[in-house]
Amino acid sequence: MDHFKSSVKLWCLSFGIIFLLAVSLPLPAFAANDIDELKLEVETLQKKIEKLEKTSSWNQDDIDDLSKRVDKTEMHTVSDKVMFNIDFRTKAESIHYNDMRRAPAQLVGAFFTPVSMGGFDGATLGQIQGAMGSMIANNMLPAVEKYDADNNVIYTNKFRLNMKANLNPHVNFNGRLAAYKVFGDSTGVKFNQGSLGDVTFDGNTSSLPHGDTIHLERAYFVYKNDIGDDVHWHLSLGRRPSTDAPPLEYGNYDLVSGSPLGAIINWQFDGASLGFNFGDAIGVPGASFKLCYGVGFENDYGNSSTLGYNGSDLTDVHLFGVISDLFDTGTTRLMLNYSHAWDITDGFTGLTVMPFIVSKNPADGTYNFSQNTGGFITRMEPSTNIGDWDAATLLLSSKIDVDTDSENEGIDWFINGSWSHTNPSQVSKNPFYEILGAGLLSSNGNLRERDGYSIYTGTVLPMPFNGRLGLEYNWGSKYWFNFTGAEDSLIGSKLAVRGEVYEAYYIQPIYKHNFFAKIGSQYYNYDYTGSGNPLGAPVKISEMTSLDALNPVADKVWNYYASVTFRY
Repeated sequence: MDHFKSSVKLWCLSFGIIFLLAVSLPLPAFAANDIDELKLEVETLQKKIEKLEKTSSWNQDDIDDLSKRVDKTEMHTVSDKVMFNIDFRTKAESIHYNDMRRAPAQLVGAFFTPVSMGGFDGATLGQIQGAMGSMIANNMLPAVEKYDADNNVIYTNKFRLNMKANLNPHVNFNGRLAAYKVFGDSTGVKFNQGSLGDVTFDGNTSSLPHGDTIHLERAYFVYKNDIGDDVHWHLSLGRRPSTDAPPLEYGNYDLVSGSPLGAIINWQFDGASLGFNFGDAIGVPGASFKLCYGVGFENDYGNSSTLGYNGSDLTDVHLFGVISDLFDTGTTRLMLNYSHAWDITDGFTGLTVMPFIVSKNPADGTYNFSQNTGGFITRMEPSTNIGDWDAATLLLSSKIDVDTDSENEGIDWFINGSWSHTNPSQVSKNPFYEILGAGLLSSNGNLRERDGYSIYTGTVLPMPFNGRLGLEYNWGSKYWFNFTGAEDSLIGSKLAVRGEVYEAYYIQPIYKHNFFAKIGSQYYNYDYTGSGNPLGAPVKISEMTSLDALNPVADKVWNYYASVTFRY
């Protein structure tokens, strides 16, 4: 009888606890992990009851222990509002530049020599351009200097804190804080050598090394709802998940974590998106359509041209895009992305250390040049809207089933074809670029529309011990231009290269996707100058003059790297 009474008491207590949990916590408030944890607690509770019934070892301590454990689950569900996860990587790289080109000291020194002594300092635009033209016509330009540059080892730490909060089935928030630094450097500002990656600005603050400062990489909400039973739509506003998009997930050993497609845009920006998933409605697996909007540059806040202070007619830069999953079975995917940018500027507001300063005297139109011998930081600002940009890319990715002992069964592969179009409107008014007559992919004031093309392809092979061997190749034409300046690279975006890049890497999981090592090598073979830079006409590297090398120009680069990544 005592055993029966105890059994009835424990069953009633258990049922009461479960009932109270069910009626006191609305189901939509549960996160998926909380529901799983609650189910586990209930299953454990049932097993405990069965065990106690068999052994008849019932006491108040057992009941109190079970009550505390269920109370802990309830408290976790109620109090935990934001889910966090960490992504941390330590990386070592060995970078070797072969046949770098630069202008000789004889030519560079002419910019700091007074015009009265045969130099350019204090000369007018006509005098400078006339002297340069005469030097070219009379074959008086000094030869380009070639040299090698090596960084035998450079270490970096990259830290990202991801955040997610689900308010209910319709509204959620996603965010990411990030810091990315070189060992032994926390200045956050680089010496400018002619690349957009040498400027700390809004598009690359957390994607390239910029000291030990925490930056906001992503922060946006998503509102989701349905139209009928087969069409699902969402609206999102905030700092966009616009980096590390397909097909970059293969090399990152990660899930798809961004859009638009990485071949044409890998760039941090703020904006909005409106998307529709309608595959069920039309019978095409995974079919979707998303409209995107972003602001690349805000002119009327904090700049010298704000409120027309300097008489500039500079306007904001706006971007629009369409991203569509044409077909997605979970294994095979076909994606299309089109983007357009209005009124691209001749730079972005940011900080850098300029090797020399060029200034223009508005009174008489003369130019002065001064060397930055103290390494002083310069605040950069755009001066001119130089034209419009269009780009489109088509990505096909899939998996070939292979029977192996690896957990990564199958061969992953992708192929990505892209097109870009530039429509220049005027020459830059920045004093340095004005001297060269540089506009959007144009020089000497010769403003012409240009088309560029790119191919990006790769495969990932399953290896013993669940390893993965990746092989990638990309090529860009003479006038190829994209916005991938936030690509995680100390050399420069490989997907912006006017030339070709080969890469091989090996990923070895140590503990699933949570802890893994990666080793690899990249070979950059540049064919034309200015990869990733919208200003100036590309020049074939084998035919360039010293005037094309006022900033160092890379020809061939080898990079060897090894990294360890922790995710949890």
